[in-house]
Amino acid sequence: MGAIAEGLQATRSRIQAACRRASRDPDCASLLAVSKTFPAAAVREAHAAGQTRFGESYVQEATAKIAELADLDLEWHFIGPLQGNKTRLVAERFAWVHGVEREKIARRLAEQRPPHLPPLNVCVQVNVSGEASKSGCAPDQALALAALVAALPSLRLRGFMAIPEPTDDLSLLRGRFRQVAELLEAAQRQGLAPDTLSLGMSADLETAILEGSTLVRVGAAIFGARTYF
Repeated sequence: MGAIAEGLQATRSRIQAACRRASRDPDCASLLAVSKTFPAAAVREAHAAGQTRFGESYVQEATAKIAELADLDLEWHFIGPLQGNKTRLVAERFAWVHGVEREKIARRLAEQRPPHLPPLNVCVQVNVSGEASKSGCAPDQALALAALVAALPSLRLRGFMAIPEPTDDLSLLRGRFRQVAELLEAAQRQGLAPDTLSLGMSADLETAILEGSTLVRVGAAIFGARTYF
């Protein structure tokens, strides 16, 4: 078994163990393998080990990778900050977008989604820690943005995504994740139909699952240390 297959196996075991500890179904949270900065060959190796959902954050890199791997049945998620001049490529090539943080981006994605494709799955990104360097709308704006997404043609509101600040304070981290889970519940009470909490990464997926995450985004634990150029 190669290193990527081993990383996937270990990560899936962590997810199932965390679900059990949270008294949830062992398959309560799905795995998004974050393949940004890693070559298409790494994605192909992960696919051979049973992984089909992959996350990318850089539009040019991702679109080249998607084209190279067109022979595989893969589900591509865009998880990075999205600029207005890059929305068309994302609307055309991806199945999910996890980082919608403002109305302009949502409207552009809706307008640019090709009519022959199914609706684009959207998670509203929430800046739960209020960091100036972090993407996401303010928590008090998240429900309004979610309602807008739900009303736009060619988009399907799936839920909310957040990346809390790194911290060793477990109670603080749990509170951040819980805040996003409460937004999901509030949206459901308003008659919307979100079903996804995109929360948790390699270092904190157990805590995220404890607070209700349904999708964890894991890169380093699968592919190894990431190198940026």
